[in-house]
Amino acid sequence: MPTTTSAAPKLLELTVSRTIDAAPAAVFDAWVDPAKVSAWFGAARVIMNPVVDGLYYIGVKHQGRNWPHYGRFLRIERPRLVEQTWMSESTHGLESIVTFSIAPQGRAGSEVTIHHTGLPDEKERRNHKDGWTSLLEALEQQLKTQK
Repeated sequence: MPTTTSAAPKLLELTVSRTIDAAPAAVFDAWVDPAKVSAWFGAARVIMNPVVDGLYYIGVKHQGRNWPHYGRFLRIERPRLVEQTWMSESTHGLESIVTFSIAPQGRAGSEVTIHHTGLPDEKERRNHKDGWTSLLEALEQQLKTQK
C-alpha cells in the first residue's frame, strides 16, 4: 500500500520595533498587567497570570465578534523580556511564540521589539505584522497618557 508523506508547513516569523518614550519598567508593566493590557490592546476581557507557565487569555471584540488570544508565559525577565506562546484563530490553532523585549533607549525611553515565530503562512505573517505594529502604537499612546 503506497504511503504519502506531507512535508511540515514552513512556519514564518516577523519582527517589529518601536522606540517609546517610557522607561523599560513602565513598558514591561503595560505588557503584563491585565488592567493595562485591556486599555491599550482594546481587549474586552483579559485574564493573566504573568509567571513562568502561567496562562493568559485576551478576548478582543472586532468586526462584531470575539477574537480570543491565549497561551502561557515561557520566560519573564523584568523589566527587559517576556516570552510567551501565542495561539489564536489566525495562527490556525498552532502554538506560535512571541518574544517581547525592551531595551533602554536614551535617558527615559525604551526600544521595544516584538519577534513572533511560528506563523502558518504569508497572509497571517502580514496580518500579524500589521497588528503588532498597530498595537505598539497603541501601547505608546497609552503610556503617554499615563505620564
